Amino acid sequence: MEETEHKYVQVNGLKIHFAEIGSESSPVVVFLHGFPEIWYSWRHQMIGVAKAGFKAIASDYRGYGLSDPPPQPEKATFADFISDLNALLDALAIPKVFLVGPPAFLEHLPEGFYISRWLEPGRAEADFGRLDSKTVVRNIYILFARSEIPIANENQEIMDMVDSSTPLPSWIPEEDLVAYGSLYKIRTINEEFNIANLKVEALLIMGTKDYVLKFPGMEDYIKNGHAKLFVPKLETTYLPEGSHFVQEQFPHQVSQLILNFLINHR
Repeated sequence: MEETEHKYVQVNGLKIHFAEIGSESSPVVVFLHGFPEIWYSWRHQMIGVAKAGFKAIASDYRGYGLSDPPPQPEKATFADFISDLNALLDALAIPKVFLVGPPAFLEHLPEGFYISRWLEPGRAEADFGRLDSKTVVRNIYILFARSEIPIANENQEIMDMVDSSTPLPSWIPEEDLVAYGSLYKIRTINEEFNIANLKVEALLIMGTKDYVLKFPGMEDYIKNGHAKLFVPKLETTYLPEGSHFVQEQFPHQVSQLILNFLINHR
């Protein structure tokens, strides 16, 4: 990603890394990575929106990627991420942005699901610490790109669910895996958060093979409009055969959907 610039800004006592691409005078699109990802998961869409006349920014959350870890990781919360983002935008003198990020489905998760396990302070670090970063990223793509919900057994760690002989999904080239692994680092969080009603226009892009849809009641919640109780102006688009990593599996389609939404609401 030669066009992408990498910078750091001091916010809330931490050095936060962010990548950016696009003209300084362009409308800003901020990409928020999921858990356990880093800014790199939005690399394709950042280039796509920048070529269409927007400025793209994606940071690593505190404790992720190239950003500093929090001083007390066991006390890290989602509120810290929000505070860091606001401070980052203030530092860059950006008053208004479009936000692009993963949906948050954190309620009623099984004990053996990865978020349930890795919300426990130190557990993800211990699970990942047995492996090199490239192998961790490889396992994450293999495990979460499946259409079945990845549930570990009682005495099994998440990383142990992947057989080392299992090939990567065809849409992840080896060079991306190497680049991702060289940047990869995460810290766990131990707080759930409440979602208030959002009054802004929003777009949800879901893959039809995303395992999230198999959580009890989730498909009905999304497809029958229950999500609009929280996001009244929500538009939903489904990509056939799309997995949990739909933005990387179908980068051009997702980029175009995002661009269409941005252009219609800029």
